[in-house]
Amino acid sequence: MTIEVVSLPLGAYETNCYVVTPPGSGDAVVIDPGDDAPAVRRVLADRGLTLRGILVTHGHLDHVGAVRDLAGDPGSEVCMARGDADGLRGFAPAPYEPDHLVGGGDEVDVGGVHFRVLDVPGHTAGSVAYAANGVVFCGDVLFAGSVGRTDLPGGNAETLLASIDLLMRELPPDTVVASGHGPATTLARERAGNPYLASLR
Repeated sequence: MTIEVVSLPLGAYETNCYVVTPPGSGDAVVIDPGDDAPAVRRVLADRGLTLRGILVTHGHLDHVGAVRDLAGDPGSEVCMARGDADGLRGFAPAPYEPDHLVGGGDEVDVGGVHFRVLDVPGHTAGSVAYAANGVVFCGDVLFAGSVGRTDLPGGNAETLLASIDLLMRELPPDTVVASGHGPATTLARERAGNPYLASLR
């Protein structure tokens, strides 16, 4: 099954929010809603989609800003990275208590899509990635030609590289990397050419 993925760069940081839909379905999953709930709702309405769930990769403000607004929609439960849940609970403008806490080894079925959860700390202490149907939504762990920052609280460069190595060991090389910022890439492309990943080649 191929999933349809729409990327919405939102907010001052142009954080990628993803709207994920199974083929032929009217259901949708939103991953990492930034700070523009109306923009997400417009995409859902324009495509005739019903929000069935929200997945959050980590607790930074540019990834959780619209969670509370969107979670008000019926049936849209929130799955949050277990180790970063306090980032959502304590987000001052719009705090929210997640409906489900997830971590590596968990599996999430929402909106007709089956996601595998992987622990990928390093950018934050509790980041997770969600893999489904040849795509991995990895938050700010890995980018096209770059990697996530490690100079913020909970960050660690060695841990981040270990997390990226895990993604490359656990997922096929042609897996599409849907990052928190910037264009999509693939694990194979980043292993071959990302200057920050020389130690993994």
